[in-house]
Amino acid sequence: MNSFELGDESAPFFPLPPQFILPKDKRPQLSEVTSLDSIPIIDLSDPSSSLVVQKISRACEEYGFFQIVNHGVPEQVCNKMMTAITDLFNLPPEKRKELYTTDHTKNTKLYNYYLHVEGGEKVKMWSECFSHSWYPIEDVIHLLPQEIRTQYGEAFSEYAREIGSLVRRVIGLVAIGLGIEEDCLVKIFGDEPRLRAQANLYPACPDPELTLGLPVHTDINLLTVVLQSQVSGLQVIKDGKWIAVPAIPNAFVINLGDQMQVLSNGRFKSVHHRAVTNKYGPRVSMAMFYGPNLETMIGPIKELIDEEHPPRYRSYRFSEFLEEFYNQEGSRRMVKEVFELPN
Repeated sequence: MNSFELGDESAPFFPLPPQFILPKDKRPQLSEVTSLDSIPIIDLSDPSSSLVVQKISRACEEYGFFQIVNHGVPEQVCNKMMTAITDLFNLPPEKRKELYTTDHTKNTKLYNYYLHVEGGEKVKMWSECFSHSWYPIEDVIHLLPQEIRTQYGEAFSEYAREIGSLVRRVIGLVAIGLGIEEDCLVKIFGDEPRLRAQANLYPACPDPELTLGLPVHTDINLLTVVLQSQVSGLQVIKDGKWIAVPAIPNAFVINLGDQMQVLSNGRFKSVHHRAVTNKYGPRVSMAMFYGPNLETMIGPIKELIDEEHPPRYRSYRFSEFLEEFYNQEGSRRMVKEVFELPN
């Protein structure tokens, strides 16, 4: 960790430390971001399931992102999870330091993202991230400081159970929208999908124009479910322009990962997104990732391939995809593009 601590409440009153300042061409250009147009909001309680599928399909084709409301996950479960995350990030620096690592192979880790810039330098992102697997939660909580173990373990176990059900439901609706069997995608991923959680803290920032909370990226998994506090910061690229994703009470942001784009043979999109910072207060989010395990074979689903729609990607084992992902660390990753077939 640096001598400068992200959790320092007085941070917004000081100049942004140089290790967080991006080169001019990498800065977020916040004045150019639009909030007039944003990602679709879909009500899962709509009595017309065919209309829900239609809306989800359109969102997957045009945005790669959508928000869901009336999803059935109790508000209390979400609030408990957000409280547990906030308390973890509010631990004193010396306690958080015990979890900090730069070893990406560790299952449970607190870390920072960074971006490689010209000259071989690394620019650190204005955030802290805490990542671990969904199960078994015992492997995670025994590493946590004593004062938050029980609270975090209980909150996460309950939350993961609810999100697991929601993920399967949403993936089923996405599959129907593709014109394949409802359980087709879940079957491809088998009994042991790769389930990861990532809690993010974006403290109030003295100069949001100079830095980012998370760099521009796509997700490498199949699908991500994001719970965010009532401070917006997520932005998605659409038609070459950045659009802000509003923080809506009791909503989840759903975004498609690279494996969904490959499996759908390019019909459904995994798009670049980023997190920006703000001067006014901290933002917290929890991302739950559903993806393939290392041995899973990924490629365009055969029912989606014909003479008019030849395969756009070659098949690969997910471990190969992950290796390419880590090879591109610190850059604006373009991983799925490596597996594209020539036209």
